[in-house]
Amino acid sequence: MRTNLLPRSTSPLHRVRNLGILAHVDAGKTTVTERILYATGTVHRRGEVHDGTTVTDFDPQERDRGITIFAAAVSCAWDDHRINLIDTPGHVDFSDEVERSLRVLDGAVAVFDAVAGVEPQSESVWRQADRHGVPRIAFVNKLDRAGADLDTAVSSIRDRLHPVPLVVQLPIGAEGGFTGVVDLLRMRSLVWPDDHGTYEEGEVPDALREEAHRRRRLLEEAVAELHPAALEEFCAESTVSAHTLAAALRDLTRTGEGVVVLCGSAYRDRGIEPLLDAVVAYLPSPSDVPAVRGTLDGAEQERPADPEAPFAALAFKVNSTATGRLTCLRVYSGTVRKGDTVLDAGARRSERVGRILRIQADRHCDVDRAVAGDIVAVIGLKGARAGTTLCAPAAPLVLEAPSVADPVVSVAVEARRGVGTDRLVSALARLVEEDPSLTIRTDPETGQTVLSGMGELHLEVAVEKIRRAHGLEVGVGRPRVAYRETVVRGVSGLVYRHVKQDGGAGQFAHLVLDTAPLDTPGEAGGAATGFVFRSTVVGGRVPQEYVRAVEAGCRDALAEGPLAGHPVTGLRVTLTDGATHSKDSSEMAFRTAGRLALREALRNGGMALLEPVVEVTVTVPEDAVGGVLGDLAARRGRVSGSVARSGTSVITAAVPLAELFGYATRLRSRTRGRGTFTTRATGYAPAPIAPVHGAPPR
Repeated sequence: MRTNLLPRSTSPLHRVRNLGILAHVDAGKTTVTERILYATGTVHRRGEVHDGTTVTDFDPQERDRGITIFAAAVSCAWDDHRINLIDTPGHVDFSDEVERSLRVLDGAVAVFDAVAGVEPQSESVWRQADRHGVPRIAFVNKLDRAGADLDTAVSSIRDRLHPVPLVVQLPIGAEGGFTGVVDLLRMRSLVWPDDHGTYEEGEVPDALREEAHRRRRLLEEAVAELHPAALEEFCAESTVSAHTLAAALRDLTRTGEGVVVLCGSAYRDRGIEPLLDAVVAYLPSPSDVPAVRGTLDGAEQERPADPEAPFAALAFKVNSTATGRLTCLRVYSGTVRKGDTVLDAGARRSERVGRILRIQADRHCDVDRAVAGDIVAVIGLKGARAGTTLCAPAAPLVLEAPSVADPVVSVAVEARRGVGTDRLVSALARLVEEDPSLTIRTDPETGQTVLSGMGELHLEVAVEKIRRAHGLEVGVGRPRVAYRETVVRGVSGLVYRHVKQDGGAGQFAHLVLDTAPLDTPGEAGGAATGFVFRSTVVGGRVPQEYVRAVEAGCRDALAEGPLAGHPVTGLRVTLTDGATHSKDSSEMAFRTAGRLALREALRNGGMALLEPVVEVTVTVPEDAVGGVLGDLAARRGRVSGSVARSGTSVITAAVPLAELFGYATRLRSRTRGRGTFTTRATGYAPAPIAPVHGAPPR
């Protein structure tokens, strides 16, 4: 008998699932999460996004805007398994929240709209999951909508995301008549006779029996091509049993060779219980994933998912709440108890764990301890940030922190009243502590405080949070784009001598550098980004510690380019020769020489300005297509595709980010409020009017 009572606070590892819900905006992530909580008995009332009553969208701004902004964790139970679930944002501006969540998850459910299929942010979160090696199952949602089609959605998954989709269900009914699914493994029907009820199991409907057998055969063939045990049984018996199929699907999901596809309508409570069964059956537990790897004094070490191993955990989110400063942790190994002293491995600082909390979105309950595989929040850590490794003081280890994307949009912020300036500085510091994808700096020319983030909406949310949480009146300047500078023509054999004698210890460093553009293009064929340094010095003419100092100096020089002071990217630097002095050479001298030498090389070479470019997907009525295309062209957009879909057209174009400020208002005006658009960052491209520094005369 299935039981949904929450297991004890520390469940056996094989009965734990740490998963995230990933999707594009409006695909139904939060509704799926809400229905999971209801089906598992965690909540006794269904919340709705449009009513602002969902559990995970608890922030006032989320409820006002009707979108998920902050990743929220909840715990529930299904079939004697504990499920730690994180509902992630779907908007591109909050992709850093997704990145931090994926870093600590063992599996994920990717939700797709049955009408729209794969959308731009669907691709982005899928690629993020690929980078982290997170196994996924797919849930095609909203099958009750007009124009919904499972096969079309699966085709878009195959064509745009390139997995092998393994469809294990067949819908019963279409659009408004969707009532249930055929389970192709057990060849049974699961029908929900009314909205918000439990399903009734029965025979496959006569009208679908032939189609169900055909699809079961396709599933067997697809699995047999990928799994040796299934292939052996298929060759011997000309079929694959349900037991072998289930075991093969579990293996293929966990290795990433296949993606199980289920379907339903979360809003109408259809398909949620089979989805939970699939989560338990196919997604890995903490004991199924490889041991976490970290470094200790430069040497790599592993920590197994074992409660008896030395404690190691990664902080992935920090929140300031009425309860206190919450630090969300994924415990990878060992056990931590209330009152324990742990080590912040990066800062080499001890911290005391005051309380340990089981997270239920904005509600929490105290537990005495957390063990390997748990996702919990702790109170009492004063210096921990997102990406901090916490470990046993006697067994230090540094885990890889989640990557943080560079901000692309900036605004100047100031307190409208002078007395609020100090409070604004404090509020901004707390904001950046909670969201590492935000940065603050002081403009050296104007003295203004500049807040930078991932997009207009990201900055709007941040400023509004300051206003609401701290009661400050904040003035905001016009958004500005974060440009970059890149090398279009390098220099060879640049010689730089750094000699300094001021009466004390002298400084001497002699370098020979080559610079060149990176030859690896960015995403979607955009400009190459990044920095590569290497040394070809032979014979010990420059000791290795000085080579590292030269690289550090070169990285210092990347902060400001020669064109307009923007950061430099897309650069390859090679140290080809050098010389030292027996007394006056030092790491400081070579670091200074590296910084000044690269600055001179950039001034002597060819430089160009880069601007951030985004992929824009615009959905508009067919009668408004002409005006929208003209407007995109005026914004320097390059249209890459247009697809007709149910009386609307979906236009895809690459547009410079600088041209999209105010586009939402313009689009609504051109389409009488019926047009919508989404964006996805694709990298940087040369600005058309960018001056080229040091270009040869014509």
